Amino acid sequence: MTEPLLRVRDLKTYFVTEQGSGTARAVDGVSFEVHPGETLGIVGESGCGKTVTSLSILRLIPEPPGHIRPGSFIEFEGRNLLTLAPKELRAIRGNQIAMVFQEPMTSLNPVFTAGDQIGEAAVVHQGLSRKAARRRAIDMLRLVGIPDPEERVDHYPHQLSGGMRQRVMIAMALICHPKLLIADEPTTALDVTIQAQILELLDRLQADLGMAVMLITHDLGVVAGSADRVIVMYAGQIVEQAPTVELFARPLHPYSEGLMASVPRIDAPPRQRHGRLHTIPGQVPAATAWPPGCRFHPRCPYAWDRCRQEEPPLLDAGTGEPGTHTVRCWLLTEPRRRTPRP
Repeated sequence: MTEPLLRVRDLKTYFVTEQGSGTARAVDGVSFEVHPGETLGIVGESGCGKTVTSLSILRLIPEPPGHIRPGSFIEFEGRNLLTLAPKELRAIRGNQIAMVFQEPMTSLNPVFTAGDQIGEAAVVHQGLSRKAARRRAIDMLRLVGIPDPEERVDHYPHQLSGGMRQRVMIAMALICHPKLLIADEPTTALDVTIQAQILELLDRLQADLGMAVMLITHDLGVVAGSADRVIVMYAGQIVEQAPTVELFARPLHPYSEGLMASVPRIDAPPRQRHGRLHTIPGQVPAATAWPPGCRFHPRCPYAWDRCRQEEPPLLDAGTGEPGTHTVRCWLLTEPRRRTPRP
């Protein structure tokens, strides 16, 4: 196993609410690693802390109201990102670590052309002239599959389709050939054919450039075909992490189990195939008032007294190499309590 490219330990990112309703513990003790060349999928419902985790890595959390708590640790290639001076951090952000943000229409500046926005990172980080950056932008547009790149380079965001805008965002992120790409919901609001094209593009570019990818999504189908490992987040915590094949074959946390059961399957029995999809009852609790004990217990079909009173740590599932499959659930210590779902 190679040394991790990115190592996150006990990350806690909190927000102080203006209404005085308390502190929102958006990310609350998250730890994981990303290795060179791998794709790590991070999945979970909206509000579980996926995007805040990615913004924390790049130190893009607005302060105030947000703050990364003391004791958090984010290391990239041996350097603690949380202790770097702003100038040192800027040399990494957009250059060695790049990010594709949600909603390309709102992430792109409407008054600058696609070429100007793609080439900006090359001007800042690599010292290219504006003319050289324009040539590089055309090359990047061609690389990400946009037709007529010599013409499109001078188009403004409103002149591009949703799929083209997303490709421009990817070109912006990759122009400096980063070692780590964070893709936050890269296929949101795109139709299914464009989604498939964007995912295929990311896979191809990853293979060509040898970069690692953090793929953040709520769509299990996206990570199933793209990720090497998957992290499942709920209520600001990691509740399960495992190799992709193993997680889909045998989800052990009740939340992961519920997510898998809610996905339509063509190999399901006919009665289930034509009936109602499975749903997880209830809602994600507010980040200002996580429930005591296991945070999933109000929605869990297996919960008992210990779940309501004592918060479980991440436990080793014992299904492979130590630490490859971990689950935050007391069912691992008392598996007899996992009764069949009705």
